[in-house]
Amino acid sequence: MVASQPPKIVVVGTGMVGATFAYGLLWSGLTPEIVLIDINVKRAQGEAMDLSHAMPFHRPITIRSGDYRDCRGAAVVAIAAGAAQKPGETRTQLAQRNAAVFAQIVPEVVRYAPEAILLVATNPVDSLTYLTWQLSGLPWQRVIGAGTILDTARMRYLLGARFNVDPRSVHAYIVGEHGDSEVPLWSSASIAGMSLDQFCAVTGQDCPEEERQRIFVQVRDAAYHIIDLKGATYYAIASGMERIVESILRDQNTILSVSALLQDCHGVSDVSISLPMVINRDGVSRVLCVPMSDEEERRFQASARAVRQVIDSLPMPERVC
Repeated sequence: MVASQPPKIVVVGTGMVGATFAYGLLWSGLTPEIVLIDINVKRAQGEAMDLSHAMPFHRPITIRSGDYRDCRGAAVVAIAAGAAQKPGETRTQLAQRNAAVFAQIVPEVVRYAPEAILLVATNPVDSLTYLTWQLSGLPWQRVIGAGTILDTARMRYLLGARFNVDPRSVHAYIVGEHGDSEVPLWSSASIAGMSLDQFCAVTGQDCPEEERQRIFVQVRDAAYHIIDLKGATYYAIASGMERIVESILRDQNTILSVSALLQDCHGVSDVSISLPMVINRDGVSRVLCVPMSDEEERRFQASARAVRQVIDSLPMPERVC
């Protein structure tokens, strides 16, 4: 990314996630300009108009609808376009449907914004992040998937609620696939610099293994419950996307659990899945191959194989580097 360019943000896809992300950007003050692009041009125009009417309550910002030519000069292009998963549809089937959508979007984005960082939010996010890297021809560091940033937030929230502490004081990660094979890293979870067992001992609380499993199941299955209750999830993932963009635009070197290409980490290579990664103006500055227990590593490798199986079902272009 060219540091001198204005930090314009483009959002491709103005469904609930894309529109909520744009609304979060309006609040944040991170960017002077937001461009909304959607195959449904009227939807993008309506969202831009609605968001613009909120401007008197915030700081001045340009919010408009546009087309791919308006990606020129963008610091980040967030892709939230695509189909939602149908009842009974597998993640492979969903990936194949959304791969066709991405084959139309990604080349156009890169044509006009070759210096941008691409942020993928569409599910299944890991396989589509890998596909985006392939389609774009960009360095892998500039293609980031939202990955398990939301799952990690859910885990920290639930642990904070369980132990009655601010979730921002909880340090714990979900890694691997953003999906059913995701892996909680209990071996490195901590509160106030103490492992969970140590924290429970100091505070006089029980911390049984079965309770940790219950918390993880709540994390893993949260989206299913929310979708059953209200039809979709969008507030929390949009907040996670905003946090990624903040770290990029402000060059913060924030450690976030996002999805990007892995090479030779815990026996995993040539697949996009989540680990804690250092994010700054260059995109992914560093992948942290964090310590894992033997069981966590086994599950992490299984998660990578599950994502790789989906990737292998997708039509991949020949990369032109």
